[in-house]
Formats: sequence, C-alpha cells, structure tokens
Amino acid sequence: MERRRAPDQSIEVLSPDECILLLGSHDLGRIAFNVEDQPEVFPVNYAMEGRVVVFRTGSGTKLDFVPKTKLAFEVDEWDPKLGIGWSVVVKGLAEDVTRSLGRTAEHIRKAPVHPVAPGERWHWLAIQPSEISGRRFKVVARPQRRARDWRPPPRGDYRRG
Repeated sequence: MERRRAPDQSIEVLSPDECILLLGSHDLGRIAFNVEDQPEVFPVNYAMEGRVVVFRTGSGTKLDFVPKTKLAFEVDEWDPKLGIGWSVVVKGLAEDVTRSLGRTAEHIRKAPVHPVAPGERWHWLAIQPSEISGRRFKVVARPQRRARDWRPPPRGDYRRG
C-alpha cells in the first residue's frame, strides 16, 4: 500500500483501502448536507457494507433531505497520549434502501447498525461513495501555550481584503 505525504510532512494522505479499514473500525460518524441552503451536521451510528456506508434513521430532517442528495460523511479519531489523529471523509449520493428490492438492498439491511439515540430508526440509508479521502497526522509534543501567550501570526497573503 503506497502512502503519499502531503506538503506538510506531518500529514499523511491515506489510500482509499486504508480509509475503508478505518471506517470499518468505528460505528459513529457525522453526515453533512444542505437543508434549504443551510449546512447541517448530524451524528449517526453506521456500519460498512463493502465500500457503502449504511445507517438508520427515523422520520425527520435526515429522512426528508438526505435521500437522493449529495452529502459528506466523516469519521475521525484523536489519541492525545500518542499525539496521533486521523480523519476520513466519504462523499457520495445517499439512497433510501428501506423498501428497495434485490439482493444488494437486502444485504445492506442486514448491516450491524445499532443506533444509540432514543427513538425508532426503521429507515435504512446507504451512501454510495463517489470519493473517499483520509489523512493521518502526528503532533510532536510541544510546551503548552496559554491564551495570554498568543501572538498574531506574521503578516502574509492570508489577509485579503
């Protein structure tokens, strides 16, 4: 598995296969999508079926706006003792597979998704990825900075307008 380094050598660009492995190691992520031109982010318990992200939901905002919508799904982890973190983002189209026919939909509905939020979650949604990306980073321990030690960054072209 070839790993590429981002321009900042402390950030490692992950391969799609490694991203899938990391996605499969967790069960809580976040979906991000637009609701009437406003961004929304919701936590969801999920499972992976191959490269497909599967989650369940009840009636409401997610069921009203997510099916047939392009969205982003994100999972991350941070270990402060080791100073290592990672983030994986899946972009794709979501589909309601609750009543879909066929072996694929039946297989998706058998995914081990266990919502922890209260309420019934009878609807099955699947995200077919069009893009999967991930980053891993390591932070070298540095002395803790206090707010009173803060100094503005040097002038640069980030100050536009």
